[in-house]
Amino acid sequence: MIDLLGDEIVVDELLRDKFIEPPFSVLDTKTASWQQRKRVWISKGLKSEEGRNSNVIKIGLDSYEQRSDSASNYVSVFDPALCEVIYRWFCKDGGKILDPFAGGSVRGIVANYLGYRYTGIDIRQEQIDSNREQAANILDVTNQPNWYVGDSNELLDGPWNDEYDLVFSCPPYADLEVYSDLEGDISNKPYAEFLRLYESIIGKSCKLLKRGGYACFVVGEVRDKNGYYIGFVPDTIRAFEKCGMKFYNEAILLNPVASASMRANGNMKTEKLVKIHQNVLVFKKP
Repeated sequence: MIDLLGDEIVVDELLRDKFIEPPFSVLDTKTASWQQRKRVWISKGLKSEEGRNSNVIKIGLDSYEQRSDSASNYVSVFDPALCEVIYRWFCKDGGKILDPFAGGSVRGIVANYLGYRYTGIDIRQEQIDSNREQAANILDVTNQPNWYVGDSNELLDGPWNDEYDLVFSCPPYADLEVYSDLEGDISNKPYAEFLRLYESIIGKSCKLLKRGGYACFVVGEVRDKNGYYIGFVPDTIRAFEKCGMKFYNEAILLNPVASASMRANGNMKTEKLVKIHQNVLVFKKP
């Protein structure tokens, strides 16, 4: 595209001016603009790794690598730049956001910082305590995310008076990372039981979603003990469709290569490709 002076206009930059990132079906977190936005968010004091066991390392969003040496222990934060994009694209200004698998602080703090109203549920008291402490240091006292402690499958049965504009979460990837041994923690369940509870939580969350509202889950495939994919992505799609949601958008989230290049040789001994992407699934309530 050429402007009136004969200079080339970069289409992607025009789209970023309007949409933060080009609204394409591939979201590339490796770009300079994405990384810059992520750095700005993290500089505000986000520490989503706090409240979690640092024995598990997250590469990108939810690709995991175990390390035993304490010197290299690190857990990344959920990508705040992705939060910003999803909120701007799929939630009205000042809208209400429900997160049934809240985990760390990022999704809540980014939401309220941008003027949305976030409600998150997590089963671990220490995680919610950490989230609240971080939010108090970053956000005004009158603008705090609403975090509940408990089992989403039970709490969502309660008398909720709110309707939400967006359901947004990054659920446990089956038992890829076991967060706790608590009874209601679905990450410590066999996959069949995990899936039953997962579908129940999705259904109860979407009942609280306004008609025309969106649900967005960031998920990725998981291998079983024999090295085969379990089909977590299609199972997630089916879970939303079972409760009447319509599959509306999908995007591939490309993560930085990070340690993937070091893992490639080991993975290819059994012909397994190194995973450097996540699936962003978007559903709409008709």
